[in-house]
Amino acid sequence: MIIFTLFITLLTAAYVALFIAYGKGWAKQQEFRLPVSFEPITFISVIIPARNESGNIGACIDALLVQKYHHQLYEIIVVDDHSTDGTADIVRGYADSRVQCIALADFIMPGEKMNSYKKAAIAAGISKSGGELIVTTDADCVAPNAWLRNLACVFEQQAPSMIVGPVIYNSTGGLLPVFQLIDFMGMQGVTAASHSLKLGNMCNGANLAFTREAFNKVNGYEGIDKLASGDDYLLMTKIAKMPGASIAYVKTRHAIVSTSPQPTWGSFLQQRIRWASKSGKYNDRKLTLALLLVYFFNISFPVLAVTGFAWPRYWIYAFIMLLIKTIAEYWFMLPVTAFFHKRWSRVYFPFLQPLHILYIVTAGFLGLVGHYQWKDRKVK
Repeated sequence: MIIFTLFITLLTAAYVALFIAYGKGWAKQQEFRLPVSFEPITFISVIIPARNESGNIGACIDALLVQKYHHQLYEIIVVDDHSTDGTADIVRGYADSRVQCIALADFIMPGEKMNSYKKAAIAAGISKSGGELIVTTDADCVAPNAWLRNLACVFEQQAPSMIVGPVIYNSTGGLLPVFQLIDFMGMQGVTAASHSLKLGNMCNGANLAFTREAFNKVNGYEGIDKLASGDDYLLMTKIAKMPGASIAYVKTRHAIVSTSPQPTWGSFLQQRIRWASKSGKYNDRKLTLALLLVYFFNISFPVLAVTGFAWPRYWIYAFIMLLIKTIAEYWFMLPVTAFFHKRWSRVYFPFLQPLHILYIVTAGFLGLVGHYQWKDRKVK
């Protein structure tokens, strides 16, 4: 048991070191300042895949129509993915020439089987777009009015192949919403830190931009279109491999896209399983090692809980590890919660740790071995 004790000790030390690195990475990622005199020249195509989003698509489009961006310099293309709730009718009801609605059904063969409708929808939207810069978001998201302006400025100043932006949940209270908010803020903090540290880049398709040239050079989603998820990260890995390619992270509150958390524990777990399902396709060694470290550290808690029945001292070890985990993550989350104006959530952080461990272990395992339900479809 000495070897086992040494293993969990080293595992804990590595976990703390990882979050110290993430904390430094977050601090290193400087906030982007939009010059007051900036005048954009880039034509942007905003692509929104939508399936049964009648309750959200209106707010999404309304926010895009009031962007502080020249009207003649952007278009909004909603790709209706076989909606049955009137989503397409809502989009077509907009009299603004910037808004278009196309049907994914027009781009696939009748009876054609596929596992990634979202990638197909985005690709269809891009094929009908005219923008030099492609921006993707989700139909249940709302963007601030300076969103496109900030993305365009980063693009014109730095000329990256892809731009990654921050996303946040709208949450004010309740166990499930607060749990999702804290968990998601942590992922967003790690995303920003990973870009500055070059420690395995991450991104979220709710706030993502890339050049048409880069998308075409890597042949879009070809080669990754069999996996249901990964329209964001897997595309990023393809673009990152391009000679001379660069990926920028825009750290500014004026580019934070907001969305709603999942309404039920079941839908939350299904979403996280979907996210975890692409981890087997990661070809970034640094990111893979970081994810393995996080997973093995968290799975050590149930292992210690069971082992403690034979050797009670391991219950003490588990408690000490939990305390260390809480302190390390809380330290990392202090500036992240401040950036997102969610300081109030800090008080809940320590009490949600056991639930966080259970969720990491469950979603991580099921994401690799099982199917999941998403948007009324069973995918794998």
